[in-house]
Amino acid sequence: MSELGLNTISFAGRAASSSQFKGLYSEGMTLVEETAGYLDGNGRAAAKVLPRMASVLYAAESMRLTTRLMQMASWLLLQRAVNNGEMSRDQVLSEKNKVRLDGFNVDRSAPGWNDLPEAFRDLVERSLRLQNRIALLDREIYRPSEVQKVPDNQNSVQAQLNLLQTAFGLN
Repeated sequence: MSELGLNTISFAGRAASSSQFKGLYSEGMTLVEETAGYLDGNGRAAAKVLPRMASVLYAAESMRLTTRLMQMASWLLLQRAVNNGEMSRDQVLSEKNKVRLDGFNVDRSAPGWNDLPEAFRDLVERSLRLQNRIALLDREIYRPSEVQKVPDNQNSVQAQLNLLQTAFGLN
């Protein structure tokens, strides 16, 4: 492997324009719809009966959740536009600067977290896992200069397999 990592195969770039992306896109958009349905329906009813601390946390976390999902949906739509030839890579790079894929983390030790409805906590956890996968894919596609050299004591094939597992949520 070269010093600059130039011999590394970019699986992420290929995956972002393959049928794998269609699955990720579908998963992301389905989660957006499922979350919107929950927050407007069962979540609204569940929030009304929460203890005060959990109620405040629910309000804050639901805002973070919707923001996180909208940012991911924006990224997915931009990537789909590139894949479909509707936008150039340069156009996407310009628009992508408005998308935040980091942050929006959750403090599971916050007072009231365990009082939140299980369905809500599940949506939060699923959104975080999806956010991590999309952020990794984004870094691999759009910031290849940040790719670090594999340490001499690490197998480069294993490093690529680890990237694939992370990118596609494989266990």
